[in-house]
Amino acid sequence: MIRVGKHIVQDLMRNRFILAYTGLLLVLSVSMFSLDSDPGKATLSLLNLVLLVVPLVSIIFTTIYFFNSYEFIELLLSQPINRKVVFFSEVVALSAALGMAFMIGVGLPLLILNPGGATGYMILAGLLLTWVFVSLAFVAALSTRDKAKGIGLTLLFWFYFELIYDGFLLYIIYAFSDYPLEKVTLALTALNPVDLARILILLKLDISALMGYTGAFYQNFFGSSQGVLVVGVLLILWAVAPVLLAWRKFSRKDI
Repeated sequence: MIRVGKHIVQDLMRNRFILAYTGLLLVLSVSMFSLDSDPGKATLSLLNLVLLVVPLVSIIFTTIYFFNSYEFIELLLSQPINRKVVFFSEVVALSAALGMAFMIGVGLPLLILNPGGATGYMILAGLLLTWVFVSLAFVAALSTRDKAKGIGLTLLFWFYFELIYDGFLLYIIYAFSDYPLEKVTLALTALNPVDLARILILLKLDISALMGYTGAFYQNFFGSSQGVLVVGVLLILWAVAPVLLAWRKFSRKDI
């Protein structure tokens, strides 16, 4: 597994898109801190970009890379190599490459320009979101043999988590405003890793005015410290569950 994963990582590190992604994140990060003298405000501005860009790039790039490397995967499977080794080498290598790009582009500027505070939580949230959307990309790619359909499905995932989910949640809140919705809201929030990542960072910053309805609920229900722990566990589950689902599809797929 180490040898296969090492080969994939080396290939990814030479990929122009990965290099461009790293450079884009680095430019955005440095620009945010250059434009605002307050490191806290710059971090919040960067947070909004991270929650949009990281999931989109992770899920689209992983899907395209998987379809482009289909022949390579077929070649590996024709060798006396365990199918599980091939699958998890792909997942780990893509997560590591995109995670490294995030660390260089966002993590290093945060550690240098705004050490302490919510920096560690923002880095953790970004890495977990990368893992989550890499896993979701494998679920989408393994659901069809058609590249266009696979990319369309990944975009649907991204649109749901970034846009559709918020509208759905607001509709539930306003439509059933006469009923106690705290526990329902808690359950619904757990269905969106992007919202969980945002709440994780804002809970650490303790900025109640920017948390929104769901973030304020987490703070009131759990408290800041316990809320961070609960959200962190939920994000880890989001990172693991799609991998297991994708592995189930891959293990049964005729390649």
